[in-house]
Amino acid sequence: MPLCVAWVLLAAGILSASGAFAGAQVYTPLSASVRAVLQRSVSDHAAPKLAFSTQYEADVWLKEMSRRLQRRLPDAEYRLDFLNTVHYEAKRAGLDPQLVLGLIEVESGFKKYAVSSAGARGYMQVMPFWVKEIGTTEHNLFHLRINLRYGCTILRHYLDMEKGDLYRALGRYNGSLGRPEYPNMVRAAWHNNWALPYRTASSAAPAG
Repeated sequence: MPLCVAWVLLAAGILSASGAFAGAQVYTPLSASVRAVLQRSVSDHAAPKLAFSTQYEADVWLKEMSRRLQRRLPDAEYRLDFLNTVHYEAKRAGLDPQLVLGLIEVESGFKKYAVSSAGARGYMQVMPFWVKEIGTTEHNLFHLRINLRYGCTILRHYLDMEKGDLYRALGRYNGSLGRPEYPNMVRAAWHNNWALPYRTASSAAPAG
């Protein structure tokens, strides 16, 4: 879809991923070693757990992110499960959880069942070819943990491909490598809507 057309549809609220700037990862053949690494990553069924230094730090992060997300995900129990899963899967992949929240905002607008015009699915708009490439037929891309596991694994893969260059990795994730619109939107959502002020992050420890 030409970028100008996408922006027109976006403004009209017609894009099938609920008005978000969803794209599509482009299939690129994987080497056997890379495929094996990615297969191991998405097949690990370890129970989600928070990767915080202290429970207090966890409580601060969850409370603040829950407040910001409340309008988009009104159900408090589901919102907490969502945030726990985002944090676990992001940290597991070596990503900033707030970056992942920014990406989800842009990709799907926090719509679990979002589908892009290219067929990308779920919160992180994962293309179905990834299931054939590195997963199993039981993997449902509309399942919360599976979608986030794939999305974080794919972004980590692209970051490794681009030697840590987030701008180019985000371009690959969206299928718009070399164009600035999508990386800039994700970075803006990340820093404007999800990044914690330094004083909040640095105070995430009990006094005394």
